[in-house]
Amino acid sequence: MKIKSLRKSNGHRRDALFLSLVAIFLTSLVLGNIVGTTKFVTLFTLDMPGWLQSITPSLVRDGSIYVMSVPVGLLAYPFTFLATDLISELFGRKRAQTVVWIGFFMNLFMLLIMSVGHWFPDTYGVSGGLNLFEGVYDFVIANTVSSMIAYLIAQSVDVRIFHYLKRLTNGKYLWLRNNGSTMFSQLIDSTTILTILFLSGNLGENVTTIGALFILIINSYLFKFFFALFDTPLAYLGVWLFQDYEEDPEGSRLYSTQ
Repeated sequence: MKIKSLRKSNGHRRDALFLSLVAIFLTSLVLGNIVGTTKFVTLFTLDMPGWLQSITPSLVRDGSIYVMSVPVGLLAYPFTFLATDLISELFGRKRAQTVVWIGFFMNLFMLLIMSVGHWFPDTYGVSGGLNLFEGVYDFVIANTVSSMIAYLIAQSVDVRIFHYLKRLTNGKYLWLRNNGSTMFSQLIDSTTILTILFLSGNLGENVTTIGALFILIINSYLFKFFFALFDTPLAYLGVWLFQDYEEDPEGSRLYSTQ
């Protein structure tokens, strides 16, 4: 029995798919920048054996306990790479790069709207969370600029590596371009944003050396690395479900729809 695609090809549904992927991308991006490091969440803890404790820097452990703690904004950010990989696979490099630029300008738009809200005077006795808004505003202004620089570099690299590997393999091995592009660009993202925060003095008081910065980069990258592995089945599923919507001008299809 031949397995057929779960949807019919038509322009409206194709546009709806593209807009849905863009919406996931933009929502994850803007949300990640707004909530950022307002809260750190613990993903898991590990009671390390002696040999592992001896080689694990004290900066990322409490005695023998290693805590995988990430800022809450980081939970949303990897979905931006999944969305751009699906857009790259189904709609081509130009559309994916366009979405990256749209995301950059939407962050500028978000900063503008928040700044206007900050500049206008408070309506005394009506505002329900003035101190909360001002705290979020100060946080967003201080961190989003560095995040946007890292984002633009990392996402652009992700799109280009994805399509380089796609051409190199003649459209085969989605797992290779999905993991290869995401893992490398995520490393660039972690390195760029933490280096900018380090140079501007916006990291913790214990992060004063290049060695400490390197430890933070590796610790931050671990979460992104494992998420890149996790999203590979999602990428395959997405391409299989929506293969008939493909508009990739390169014409290399992972699955045949004939």
